[in-house]
Amino acid sequence: MSRNTPEVPESEGQLDKLKWEVAEELQLDDDIQEKGFANMTTREVGQIGGNMVKKMITFAEKEMAEQGSDIIDD
Repeated sequence: MSRNTPEVPESEGQLDKLKWEVAEELQLDDDIQEKGFANMTTREVGQIGGNMVKKMITFAEKEMAEQGSDIIDD
C-alpha cells in the first residue's frame, strides 16, 4: 500500500487540486507539466508539500473555530 494514500479516500481529488493550486502559486506548474512530478527536485516537491500543509492547517483552524467544541465530539 502506498504511503501517499489519503486517510479519507474521497479527498484525493481535492488534494490533487490543492497540489496544483500550490504549484501554480509557486510558479512550478509549468515545470511539472514539462517534467512530471517524478522528475522534480526534492526541494521543489518539499515546497509544494509544505505549502499544502500550511493551507490545510489554516482550513482546519477555521473549521474548528466555526464548529467550536462540536468538532471534538465527532
